[in-house]
Amino acid sequence: MSRGSYDVVLLPGDGTGPEVIREGRKVLQALELSGTPSLRLTEVACGAQYYQRTGSEWEPGGLERARRADAILLGAVGWPGVNLPDGNIAGFGVVFGLRLGLDLYANERPCRLYPGVKHRLGGAFTQIWEPGKVDVLFFRENTEGLYTPAHGELTRGGTTEVAIDTRVITRKGSERIIRRAFEAARSLPRGAPEDGVRRVTCVDKANVLRGCQFFRKVFDEVGSEYPDIAREYAYVDAFTQWLIRSPEHYQVVVTTNLFGDIVTDLAASLQGGLGFAAGGNVGDHHGMFEPVHGSAPKYAGKNQVNPFATFQAVGMMLRWLGREHQEDRLRESAERLELAISRVLAAGSARTYDQGGHVTTAEAGDRVVEALGEERR
Repeated sequence: MSRGSYDVVLLPGDGTGPEVIREGRKVLQALELSGTPSLRLTEVACGAQYYQRTGSEWEPGGLERARRADAILLGAVGWPGVNLPDGNIAGFGVVFGLRLGLDLYANERPCRLYPGVKHRLGGAFTQIWEPGKVDVLFFRENTEGLYTPAHGELTRGGTTEVAIDTRVITRKGSERIIRRAFEAARSLPRGAPEDGVRRVTCVDKANVLRGCQFFRKVFDEVGSEYPDIAREYAYVDAFTQWLIRSPEHYQVVVTTNLFGDIVTDLAASLQGGLGFAAGGNVGDHHGMFEPVHGSAPKYAGKNQVNPFATFQAVGMMLRWLGREHQEDRLRESAERLELAISRVLAAGSARTYDQGGHVTTAEAGDRVVEALGEERR
């Protein structure tokens, strides 16, 4: 249902996170000036560096504000050498606390190559694939698999002898992420770039792992309800080769938690690197959106990192809010932002270091804001 305003919590987090969130805020404010419904932006301190200063991963009341928000925009969490008493990285409770606490079971990772963006493979900037040939949407199950808190160690006499991680694959978890994948394949504006076929590819290791056999069984059960969508299967090890060799074959890919974590970072190489990779963590009622490049300590404070993943995360957030609340103006704002991003990248006027350029993080944000202003005129 359409509303006058929406609460968005910004979690800058650690390292380069505050730098890219600053640019995300800049773009959101530019959009609001030109017709986007009011977005009440609230920054909440959290993460490893906050923990290092205070002994807590969240500022007082921060977790509750994030839980109540209409949407969350996350910068990054994690900092070298800063860990919780249980051995997890400080900031673990931010990411996994929200994923599990808000049941953000679907990690959506679009992999799209924009005109003007180069790949960096073999140490050189190249254009191996045409932009129209790389347009894949990944669905990664986000709340179970090997990332569940079902693990432990056997320590005797002060020596850790065994470490165990238990992989959990459930019918509920499998069915709902697979259904999202099929719904997306049906609703996207086109099929796979290679042949226009609407298809969902199940990536697993069903030749070895019982959990993957079960995941594939559920995939077939759900897929039978979508006779208009082609089904296919790929073992994860072979898929890593096929994805790089023939990305144009894929429209929608669905997989389990750990495999999804790995293959989506591999896919980022197709779209120019992690500086262009955005992700949405969504459930039935909540959504958290982020650039997926992490806190990048090496570049923190240098105003160098690529903010375009954050801009894409902002667009995903606006599009999701628009669907959730049937708010056309939010969807229109997402499309305007997408057009501005495309124009700036195609012009080559905002190339940061990872694209062989010298534009700063802030200057890249300025270019997108300028593009949005040109649309108004």
